[in-house]
Amino acid sequence: MKSFPRTLFSAFVVTALGGSAAFAQTAVPAAAPAWVNTATQAISLPQLVSALDLGPALTSQPLTVRVALAVKNQAALVSFVKSSSDPKSPTFGKYLTPAQFAATYAPTSTQVASVVAYLKSEGFTNVVVEPNNLLISADGTAAIAEKAFNTKLEQFSQASVKEIGNLTPAQVPASLSGIVSAVLGLNTIGKMKSTLNKKATVNIPMYAVSYTPNQFRYFYGGASVASAAGVSIAIMAEGDVTGVVTDLRTEEAAFKLPKVPVTVVPVGVASSDVSGADEWDMDTQYSSGMAYNLKELYIYATTSLSDSDLALEFSRWATDDKAKAASASLGECELFPYIDGSMLVDDMIFLEAASQGQTFFASAGDTGSFCPVSAVGVNGVPAGAPLVNYPAASPYVVGVGGTTLLISSANAYEKEITWYAGSGGLSQFETSPAWQSPSLIALTETGDRGVPDIAYDADPETGALVYVDGVAEGVGGTSLSSPLALGTWALAVTGNPKLGFASPALYSLYTPGTVGGIAGTYPEGGFHDIILGVNGLYTALPGYDLTTGLGTPYISQLVTALK
Repeated sequence: MKSFPRTLFSAFVVTALGGSAAFAQTAVPAAAPAWVNTATQAISLPQLVSALDLGPALTSQPLTVRVALAVKNQAALVSFVKSSSDPKSPTFGKYLTPAQFAATYAPTSTQVASVVAYLKSEGFTNVVVEPNNLLISADGTAAIAEKAFNTKLEQFSQASVKEIGNLTPAQVPASLSGIVSAVLGLNTIGKMKSTLNKKATVNIPMYAVSYTPNQFRYFYGGASVASAAGVSIAIMAEGDVTGVVTDLRTEEAAFKLPKVPVTVVPVGVASSDVSGADEWDMDTQYSSGMAYNLKELYIYATTSLSDSDLALEFSRWATDDKAKAASASLGECELFPYIDGSMLVDDMIFLEAASQGQTFFASAGDTGSFCPVSAVGVNGVPAGAPLVNYPAASPYVVGVGGTTLLISSANAYEKEITWYAGSGGLSQFETSPAWQSPSLIALTETGDRGVPDIAYDADPETGALVYVDGVAEGVGGTSLSSPLALGTWALAVTGNPKLGFASPALYSLYTPGTVGGIAGTYPEGGFHDIILGVNGLYTALPGYDLTTGLGTPYISQLVTALK
């Protein structure tokens, strides 16, 4: 993650997100020498959309904090990921176990003990350390948190919902400097949202259809590829997913698909929420359907979609190390996870997973080249803040964008164009990783992370037939493209078990060249190069671009090329 001065971008972002044009940041007194800042920065009213200040948080308000600890030898770990995941590297396929990661890169037991002791001394209870030593959860109250992290918690009302947030940076005693990286849970504002899209978008009635998993596998050239019967994958979900499993069985029977084994993994406090069930329906049905068969489908179900609860869920998937890959059809404007510190926390969790040979896919979003905020119109188009979605922006995640898939009268793949609402662009807070940088040379000289990495069908007009509460309905969005990519990667891993973190391998299939006088990197094989369409600020181009990334997979060619 880049060291990015927040004030450099604040005035523009505040105006674009619907806040005050003048950035009235809360004045923060100079910190006493005994305290040091963490990556969890102050939240102020202008950073929020249509928010009202309701005064100090109730001192008795219960909350759960998650204290994040810094990894050791991060540069060496990134280098290890690059070499172990690149098929052209002599160390390809040599990944870490969770125990090896803990021994070499995780915080030490002494460091963990010092943080645990501090939390308990401040009055926190139920202190739990995650196996990777990267997160420590603890229960307390607003008063306890304010004192322990030398901060001030405020109440807000946003869209008629009461929230809390820290008006000053979260700090820790100087003795914990270099150990604690961020403190999550001090706000309830940072939440990710589903990228599922059921509304009509581009009006092309001749193509207005909803495809099945079998059709997607056929259209994208995967019909002849062996099923992923020996591979386990995971879906990141929230709440009660009992009905999701029932819908999966309905879909399998309707489309004559194998009945895949399912394991639900509860994370955190159990929740009865079912508001996101249609999202988890699409994720489970189209990841397993694209893979055709699986060894196991894990559904991780956390308490809420808050940055804090999701960090715990992502961490649990990495430390379990049972699923080769996972998908999250979720995201939020990258500005907020940067401010609250969850970007730094999640990046380290995804980096651990990558070192273990795991891949995390995330939807790039449905808001074109802008931030997903309601204040700027439908799907963030035509204007907004030119930021990208997180976690798709993480260098250690495969961001999946969207296309409109057009099928010929002979019921075969014809072409794809960029879906106008498919998100893409340059991150203002993340740096392009070494495996991506060569593909961005023709597009930028800033070193920013480009999103997406790859793409799949996302336009609801050419979307998926998903069973929700037992009834089939047409659904789209990059909520569809991410699980399709997950299922495809399961097929690829079946053909080459040494494959680990996908990004270095996928970018290795592109080489420098010139097409039509445009210098860039172009596919050797395995991709449909999407060269038509726009998503707002960016246009589809030959080679890598900021609308569909490397392109959409041609599965049989991709599996062969990766060998």
